[in-house]
Amino acid sequence: METGSEVTLRIDKLSLSFGGVRALNGVSVDVRNKEIMALIGPNGAGKTALLNCISGFYKPQEGEIYYNGQKITRMRPDKLAKIGIARTFQNIELYTGLSTQDNIMAARHVLMKQNFVTGGLYLGPARKEEIEHRKVVEEIIDFLEIASIRKKIVGLLPYGMRKRVELARALALEPKVLLLDEPMAGMNLEEKEDIARFIIDLFEGQGATYPDTAVLRDGIGCIILVEHDMGVVMDIANRVVVLDFGCKIGEGTPEEISTNPEIIKAYLGKEK
Repeated sequence: METGSEVTLRIDKLSLSFGGVRALNGVSVDVRNKEIMALIGPNGAGKTALLNCISGFYKPQEGEIYYNGQKITRMRPDKLAKIGIARTFQNIELYTGLSTQDNIMAARHVLMKQNFVTGGLYLGPARKEEIEHRKVVEEIIDFLEIASIRKKIVGLLPYGMRKRVELARALALEPKVLLLDEPMAGMNLEEKEDIARFIIDLFEGQGATYPDTAVLRDGIGCIILVEHDMGVVMDIANRVVVLDFGCKIGEGTPEEISTNPEIIKAYLGKEK
């Protein structure tokens, strides 16, 4: 997969502390258009903290984040979702008492133009908009092959299927930038292969197969993937950034990272 040269997301000297603990220490990364960038490192390296800063859940003490040249450092998560940034979570964050379909539809509410007042006064526009949103939801369900669990309560689903539903909810926001926080954690080999296939298909786009859903039709411009499975990282990432103790210690292609002595010592744990 060819990487674009245009920078979509710029992280500039980002620092984040919790009391005396430095979670991120002057991290700078450029995420380019048309690339899958993997973020790796040992537990506690700052990977999820960085995603939380990008997605608005954490507010860094120092540094800035830019999306297409616009400063978004302290923007709220709902505002970021509206401009094209969505994420999944390391620990599944779903409405466990709702069905798969309702969980995905709940994410679409951020994008709805009709509020409850205009919806009550003008049933026509509100109803039409809801039909359009449900069409998108059904295409996402079809793409992720979860039609069989459409009406099932999420809290009763197997772990692997709940991870798919969480991915579906992120896709319902039709992001331009997708942040995936360990989307394959706890999965068996077959489940990992399915998720890897979905990620690649999302990145490349499916064209006329899903004409009503831009994120499926056109693909996602850039994906940031936090993942511990180095086989997956080497197979699907264009570029890899390595964190350790909140600092960036390496960046390059998967091949360059796999032969870097400092990274081998800090994370990969083997000698070449």
